[in-house]
Amino acid sequence: MISEEEYTIRVGIHIRHLRERKKVSQQNLADLCNMPKTSIGRIERAEVSVTLKTLIKIANALEIEPKEFFNF
Repeated sequence: MISEEEYTIRVGIHIRHLRERKKVSQQNLADLCNMPKTSIGRIERAEVSVTLKTLIKIANALEIEPKEFFNF
């Protein structure tokens, strides 16, 4: 079983990977999601647990399905 902390880390890393693959900066993603750039960085570094609402915002901004965040 994977712990909640491990999922948080993996999802953050995967968000960064997907963002970079789309050639989107943290600032641009933050602007698209209407949130501060620091929040994107904290999610990617697993300093915070991301909410479902925020995952959906990020997925829409990256033009992907939210389930892709869990496809490690």
